[in-house]
Amino acid sequence: MSALRFSDAAATGLVERPWDVANARLVLEDGSIWKAKSFGASGSQVGEVVFNTSLTGVSVECGLYGPRLEHDIARIISELSSYAGQFVLMTNTHIGNTGINFDDEESRECFLAGLVIRSLSINTSNWRCTDELGKYLVERNIMGIYDVDTRAITRRLRQDGSLIGGLSTEGTKTDEELLEMSRSWDIVAKVIAYDFGIKHNILRRLASCGCKITVVPSTWPASETLKMKPDGVLFSNGPGDSSAVPYAVETVKEILGKVPVFGICMGHQLLGQALGGKTFKMKFGHHEGNHPVRNIRNGRVEISA
Repeated sequence: MSALRFSDAAATGLVERPWDVANARLVLEDGSIWKAKSFGASGSQVGEVVFNTSLTGVSVECGLYGPRLEHDIARIISELSSYAGQFVLMTNTHIGNTGINFDDEESRECFLAGLVIRSLSINTSNWRCTDELGKYLVERNIMGIYDVDTRAITRRLRQDGSLIGGLSTEGTKTDEELLEMSRSWDIVAKVIAYDFGIKHNILRRLASCGCKITVVPSTWPASETLKMKPDGVLFSNGPGDSSAVPYAVETVKEILGKVPVFGICMGHQLLGQALGGKTFKMKFGHHEGNHPVRNIRNGRVEISA
């Protein structure tokens, strides 16, 4: 049986794109402009463009459209927190053939800012598939583009090193505006984030401010953190009682005074204990959302829980 090309299949009406096609552009800080199609979240985003040459988990399957590569992309986009704030370009040509299998996720969140690929599979054909790649990205507010010359971009990155890029699906954004966004985005600080249960949006906000983030586990030694010479250390939010993790308090003590630190929720409690304070667990806990409240007397807005 001869292989049926995508263009032939589309022309005969045998298959249809399962995603909405929208124009997208990737503008690198060197001035190069790469036109593409979007299959993820919409909007505009700035990030560092890096390439991934992984072929792990690739198998060859003979199906209706002939032999094709299958890449288990779920492992890539959910496994590495070091991709926070970055656009990951896959050098493997065919992406999406296996779809998404939630059993292969290696993290609670997807940390990358965007996914850049050459060819997006028209359908999925794996018995373990539970979701489509495009839908998976949209639900996690991650941008994705395809139909772009990933080989040419990779050669450029290999020659010049990682580049900052502006990615957009918004027609109102001009190429000049995206170029300015790319060139004005800079790494303002290197941050080590201790993960006690960190939220994805915390990493996104730090990355949007130009921070280069490295996420480490809660048991990461303080000595290793200091060797990395960060500009700041974040102790993240987390569940439970901070008194139940004395090892974390000792880690904070070793870092205090040597590097600027900040904490959120449980991380803030750890800072308090490391500085000699005491915390206690509430009788039944408090589980509620946070709400901004405006004081009409002075106009000040505070967050209440």
